[in-house]
Amino acid sequence: MLDGEVSAVAVGRSRESPAHPTPRPPRWAVRYRVHAAVCDMVCALLAGIAAVFLRFGDLTPYVMPYVVLSGALPVLWVGVVGLNRAYEPRLIGVGSEEFRRIAQCGFTLMAGVAIAAYVTKTELARGYVVVALPLVTVFTLCARYGLRRGLHGRRARGEDCMRRVVAVGHPAGIAELAARFRRERYHGMEIVAACLPYDASGKEVEGVPVLGDFTDVPLVVGQARADTVAVLACPELDGTALRRLAWRLERTRTDLVVAPALMEVAGPRTTIRPVAGLPLLHVEHPELAGVRQLIKNVFDRLVAGVALILMSPVMAAVAIAVRTSSPGPALFRQTRVGKDGVAFTMLKFRTMRQDAEARKVELVSDGHGVLFKIRQDPRVTPLGSRLRRHSLDELPQLINVLRGQMSLVGPRPPLPEEVARYGDDVRRRLVVRPGMTGLWQVNGRSDLSWEESVRLDLRYVENWSLMLDLQILWKTWSAVARGAGAY
Repeated sequence: MLDGEVSAVAVGRSRESPAHPTPRPPRWAVRYRVHAAVCDMVCALLAGIAAVFLRFGDLTPYVMPYVVLSGALPVLWVGVVGLNRAYEPRLIGVGSEEFRRIAQCGFTLMAGVAIAAYVTKTELARGYVVVALPLVTVFTLCARYGLRRGLHGRRARGEDCMRRVVAVGHPAGIAELAARFRRERYHGMEIVAACLPYDASGKEVEGVPVLGDFTDVPLVVGQARADTVAVLACPELDGTALRRLAWRLERTRTDLVVAPALMEVAGPRTTIRPVAGLPLLHVEHPELAGVRQLIKNVFDRLVAGVALILMSPVMAAVAIAVRTSSPGPALFRQTRVGKDGVAFTMLKFRTMRQDAEARKVELVSDGHGVLFKIRQDPRVTPLGSRLRRHSLDELPQLINVLRGQMSLVGPRPPLPEEVARYGDDVRRRLVVRPGMTGLWQVNGRSDLSWEESVRLDLRYVENWSLMLDLQILWKTWSAVARGAGAY
């Protein structure tokens, strides 16, 4: 080793400060993992007991081995879940990876039991296996969902159950990341300190204190009691510098996450492919046509047709109430812009007075951007306000879905005058059908700013999948029940 290299290493070690102890997982993370393991054992036990009674009906000497197997199932299940790394702290409380791994565990355990029974020639009632293992998977997924909802509630109340993050990058990127984490607290990350390319100690970025430059990251991690370092895209941190930073953070077992410059693209569209020793991020194009879109269209129309049949009594009652509560028709027809800029007539129950459009010129929008929004709109009728709060006025849009003009899930259907003011990036929203609900619906509705609404719509377009649609539809029920952001 050359003298210069020795001195560089010595300087690097001196800047890391006195050896900081390896940080322990925060108490809330340990508590969550313990609760998850206990819930998994209870779910396995209940699934085993249910399988015994559903398959055999009563307890006889022949059934006793299956009772013993049901007693051992919790330990076996927790072992499989642990081996599949479904208790990792990085999966806690955010994303679908935790649920995906639980589902994988169900398939793995079923395959393992079948193979073991075949190899050992053990007589095993197939009915018991077919009932117990799917049940334990379903029970566990429901239990994890309940734990996650509880964790999100504590985060929304401001309790100390967040991952402490040191952000490394330029001020603009750090400011945007900090704003997002504060806006979406359910992700469970909070930026507690920042490191810039240059030494700006004593200053702040979006309320986050700057505690050093890039060379001070390990020291800042110890000072801020952080457990994660988030590196944003910046030319100063090239591959070699990032590798050295990872080595230094490895000593304290601090997690390192790297945010690529590509925004709003996630999930199955991105894969890491090593080529010539370089970890290349491969980005697939979104599937906006083909078989998957055909499946989405069939699903939309099938669900819309069934929903129209089931909701027809409710829609008839709402129509009668609208007609009798104020003068005018029950339905309100308005031109909206759909896929590829094609205009269509969107149907809604009328929630405003008949002269609403004429009075619009007298009003001033509360929002910024191209949307016209008023929290206390004097044109809205008392009944209309209640219909809007729980989105009952949007039920006739099921007819638009059945006609193929809209989708159950998609970007918000815009007005022609809004589209006329779109920039090139915003027009990306028009490559898919607009939806009755979407990420904008489950993340604040009318409380969102114009920029945030566009960002959510673009995120949906770039990352569409049928599973994402199902997740949004599931979350829509709670958003509609709460009525938050609807006016």
